[in-house]
Amino acid sequence: MTAIIQRIAPRQQDIGFVVRRLLPVRGMRSVGPFVFLDHMGPAYFVAAGTAGDVRQHPHIGLATVTYLNQGAMMHRDSLGTVQRIEPGAINLMVAGRGIVHSERVPADIRAAGVAVQGLQMWLALPQADEACAPAFYHYPAASLPQLESGLASVQLLIGEAFGLRSPVLTFAPTLYAAWQLQGGGSLALPQTVAERALYLTEGEVSVDGEVVRAGELVVLSPQASLLQAEACAQGVLFGGAALDGPRYLDWNFVASDRARLAQAREDWAAGRFAMVAGEDEFIPLPQ
Repeated sequence: MTAIIQRIAPRQQDIGFVVRRLLPVRGMRSVGPFVFLDHMGPAYFVAAGTAGDVRQHPHIGLATVTYLNQGAMMHRDSLGTVQRIEPGAINLMVAGRGIVHSERVPADIRAAGVAVQGLQMWLALPQADEACAPAFYHYPAASLPQLESGLASVQLLIGEAFGLRSPVLTFAPTLYAAWQLQGGGSLALPQTVAERALYLTEGEVSVDGEVVRAGELVVLSPQASLLQAEACAQGVLFGGAALDGPRYLDWNFVASDRARLAQAREDWAAGRFAMVAGEDEFIPLPQ
């Protein structure tokens, strides 16, 4: 039986910098609670000005998960949070009933010409938590468990796997791990969650003998068990329990009820969301 259920190629978009969008796609709207995946950069930004900054915008019904490989970003939100995001850390922003945030390139990153690269993912909140109070959590890289095993290394970002447990808050069974393999290395894939996917950011690997190349997202079968690399490769493994019902996406909003999406659009257009203190730029509602 095949180890790979579906192969997904990225769709490139320019949002002020290049992103490769991998979820959602036709035929695969979610993997566990993950309903959105963007690979950002690597992007370089002009030394002066705000080109490439993501102006303040709203979310509901989800939690954003930001993980950088290079550079840094500055997060600000309507709760008053100001947090620099650096490589290896996890930023978890719980939108719940509504939050507004911006993501800007720090001045020192611009001045030094440092590339910014990383992944942003959205977790759909369980139906019971969709309208929870918004919150923000930051987990420095040093707080996230790591494993070195032969020619394989793993940083466990969310969940329990590989004999490790991440401190990152979860609302449902969730798995998110960053891994690296040296040439000749292998990694046994955890069977701790019902749905799993693998995104390869560098190199080439095989999953139970089936080849996966850089830039490809593959949704794994329940039987998929072993990751192997002939040369250096790295990527992420993610998934979790199946969602507790369908989810609908509209712009930056996620909900199990389409009426809630319509209300969020109306609220943003009417200026009813709390905004980020000290910022006056915002992304208008797309028509």
